[in-house]
Amino acid sequence: MHIPSGETSLLELLPFQEALDQALTPKEDYDVNRWLYVPPFYCEYRYILATRGKRPLICVGINPSTAAPDDLDNTLKSVERVALHNGFDSFVMFNVYPQRATDPDHMEKHCNDTLHQENMKAFDYVLSLYEDTQPAIWAAWGTIIEKRDYLPACVRDMIAIGQTHGAAWYTAGKRSKKGHPHHPLYLRKDSGLDPFDVEEYLNSLK
Repeated sequence: MHIPSGETSLLELLPFQEALDQALTPKEDYDVNRWLYVPPFYCEYRYILATRGKRPLICVGINPSTAAPDDLDNTLKSVERVALHNGFDSFVMFNVYPQRATDPDHMEKHCNDTLHQENMKAFDYVLSLYEDTQPAIWAAWGTIIEKRDYLPACVRDMIAIGQTHGAAWYTAGKRSKKGHPHHPLYLRKDSGLDPFDVEEYLNSLK
């Protein structure tokens, strides 16, 4: 379990670029040639957790839990299985909001814009790595997007970044009655990907 220690506005945040620089240097506790983990240590927030590859499936959840390199939780294990089944050689786990909380009800009530903007820098970086193969983004946040009012606005920022990189959006599994994309945890490992009009979906939430 991870229960936030408090509001992220009270933390001294590590900017994404500085966290990335640290993540690219060799580590004793995991192989940086296999993993991209930003920041490269366990803390109250996480920008990126990914396996290295040339064609990853970029999965977007709501917020990080406890997963770390060589210590994937059940959600991340499902993400990896679905990615490999659909012909991708790796995965990137990204989140709409980067604050760690095993229970989304523990997420902070108000968006920390500084943390959000650093998270968007991370998203822009990830997509920039794979422009030549059209980045594939798997929307996988489930109904949890209803937990906080600021989350849809965060997704809109991601859509704009995705457009600049020619990204395509997908879902896997049956969507909810309100159209929310399925969460990865209980998906079959042979689940396919379906095209997703994420802008139309967000407009329907109003």
